Amino acid sequence: MKGTFQTIEGTSDLLSGAQRPLVRIEVWRHVEHVIHTVMHRHGFAEIRTPVLEPTGLVARGIGELTDIVSKEMFTFERGDTSYVLRPELTAPIMRAYLQHHMEQKPGVQRLYYIGPCFRAERPQKGRYRQFHQFGAEIIGTDDPRADAEVIAVMMDIYRTLELTKTQLRINTLGDAETRPRFRKALVKYLTPHREALTKISRERLSRNPLRILDTKVEAERVLLEDAPRLLDYIDEDSRGSYEALKGLLQSLSISFVEDPMLVRGLDYYTQTAFELEHAGIGAQSALAGGGRYDLLAPAIGASHPVPAVGFAAGMERLILALEASELLMPEEHPFDVWMIALGETAGREAFLLLQTLRAAGLRVGMELGYRSMKAQMRLANRASAQQVVILADRELEAELATVKDMGTGEQSMVPLARLADNLIKKLN
Repeated sequence: MKGTFQTIEGTSDLLSGAQRPLVRIEVWRHVEHVIHTVMHRHGFAEIRTPVLEPTGLVARGIGELTDIVSKEMFTFERGDTSYVLRPELTAPIMRAYLQHHMEQKPGVQRLYYIGPCFRAERPQKGRYRQFHQFGAEIIGTDDPRADAEVIAVMMDIYRTLELTKTQLRINTLGDAETRPRFRKALVKYLTPHREALTKISRERLSRNPLRILDTKVEAERVLLEDAPRLLDYIDEDSRGSYEALKGLLQSLSISFVEDPMLVRGLDYYTQTAFELEHAGIGAQSALAGGGRYDLLAPAIGASHPVPAVGFAAGMERLILALEASELLMPEEHPFDVWMIALGETAGREAFLLLQTLRAAGLRVGMELGYRSMKAQMRLANRASAQQVVILADRELEAELATVKDMGTGEQSMVPLARLADNLIKKLN
C-alpha cells in the first residue's frame, strides 16, 4: 500500500491545538492580530501583492549576483514569460507603488504587509522554503523621522508581544556617490589577505565586497577589525542624517548599538541600515532587518529615485523567539455553549437552536452524531464550554431542556421557549 502524501520539506501545516514541531494556529492568529493592531495604531495601511511576480522584477530588485537570485528562487516559465514565487516583498511593494501612481496620493505612503514568501534553500531552524514575512515601508520622503518611525513601529510590535532581550544594531551606508570610495578602500585592504578568506568571501571581493563585512566566520571578523570604516568615508549630509536618526531614537527611548560592520550589499541601499536580533533563536539570530532604499525604484525601471525606508521580519523566527522566551501564547478560544443531543428528534431541535445562538454572536458547537451522553460530555469538556445544553427526546415531550453551568456544576431545567433568550442574555 502506497504511503500518504506529506508536506514538502521546508514547509509546515498550521493546526488548531497543534504540538511542536507544528505551530498552533491560535499562536499565529495572535501574532497577526498584534501586527495589525500596532500598524493601525501607527497609521500604516495594509497592502497585499501577488505571490507570483515577474522574475525580472525580483532579480533586479534583489540583485542578480545575490545567492537568492542565483540559487534560491522558485522560478518557472509559461510561454515567453518567466515567473517567480516571491522571495521577499520590498520589490513587489515598490512595483505596486509605481504601477498605481501612489505618489499622487496626498502625503507619504505608510504601508505594511503580512504574507508568504518562498526560497529554494536548505531548510534549517529559522529558515524554510515557505516562510512568512511582515514589514512596513514609508515611501515618499527622505526625512530621518521616517527612518525613526519605521524602527519605532517595528520595536512596538515586539514590545507589545512582551519579547525582551532584543538588540537593535544600526549603521549608515552613506550615499551612492560616497560609498564607492569606501568600497575601493575595502578591496585594497582585503586583497593582500585574499587567501585567508573563505571561498564565498573571495567571490564577494570581486562582486560585492560590502557583503564580506557581514561574515560570521570568526577568523574573517578578526581580520576586519583593522579594515576601513564606512563612517570615515561618508559626506556631511549623510553624517547629519545619521546623527539625526540617533537623536530621534534616543528621544523615543529606543536603545541601540552602532555596528560599523552592518551593511546591505545592494547598491540601491543608502544611508540607514538596521537589524534586530534575539539570541534565543540560535545562529539565525536576526528577527528583522531594514534600511533606506532610495535607489530601488530606478533599479526596477523608474525614471527617478523614490525615497523609501522599511523593515522586513520573519513570522516563524518571531514565534521561535516567543517560545524560547517561554511567553504564554493564547489557547484555542473556548465555546460559549455546547449542545448535546440524545435521539434524532433532539438532534434536529439542537441543530436549529445551534443556528439561533450562533446568529446572536455566540460560539456554539455540537457533535454531528448520536454517541453516548458520556462521550458527548467529554467533547464539551475539551471545548471548554461555559454552558452545556442537553436535549433528550423524552424531555422534549415536556418542552424542557437541561442546562449545565460548567463553571459551577449546577444543572437546571429550562423551558424550550425561553432557552435561547436565557443563554443569549447570560453569555452576551
